[in-house]
Formats: sequence, C-alpha cells, structure tokens
Amino acid sequence: MQDFKKLKVWEKAHQLTLEVYSASKKFPRDELFGLTSQVRRASSSVAANIAEGSGRRSRKEFMYFLGIAIGSVSEVEYFLILAKDLRYLDQFEYNRINTLADETKRMLISFLQRVEKG
Repeated sequence: MQDFKKLKVWEKAHQLTLEVYSASKKFPRDELFGLTSQVRRASSSVAANIAEGSGRRSRKEFMYFLGIAIGSVSEVEYFLILAKDLRYLDQFEYNRINTLADETKRMLISFLQRVEKG
C-alpha cells in the first residue's frame, strides 16, 4: 500500500479531471446527463482507480486498477473527440486537454510496467 497523493501519475490524472470539469461547464445544458456526465465520470475514474488500487494489499490488485484507469483515460480521449466534433470544444481547448490525457495515459502505462516488474 502507498499514499496515492504522492504519485506523480495520480497528480496528472487529478489535473486532467479538473480540466475536464472546467471545460465541460460550457457544454449545452441538454448534455448534462449525456456527454457532460460521461466525460466527467470517465476522467474522475482515472484518478479514483489509481487511488483505490494503491490502497489494495497486493501488486496484482493494484495492476488491475491501473488497467481500469488506462481504459478510463482512453474513454476520456474518445469523449474529447466527440465534444470537439460536436463543437462543444474548440480546437485549442481540445488540443490542450487531449495532450494532458495523452500524457496521463503514457504515465499510467509506464507506471503499470514498473509495478508489474515489482
């Protein structure tokens, strides 16, 4: 077990969540229970799964939750594409948040590989 708040990958995932929440405030009100809710849930799931996994007793369990976090960040990437294509995000905002999502995903994959090796 380790303190998730000390993990750089958790910090990056948390920053992604904050950015997604901020950007999705501008989405249309009729998307509140649609895309807004989905992208927020997916983004918060990344940091939440890192936190939950870090509190588990075994490395195998931690790896499982890191895998879920990687899936969630992939989901965020898709929702960002959708938001851009629906013109809820402009190209600049999309690029900024998508870059953060990509950095988070790369960090997660690298971190999972380190945990795997023990």
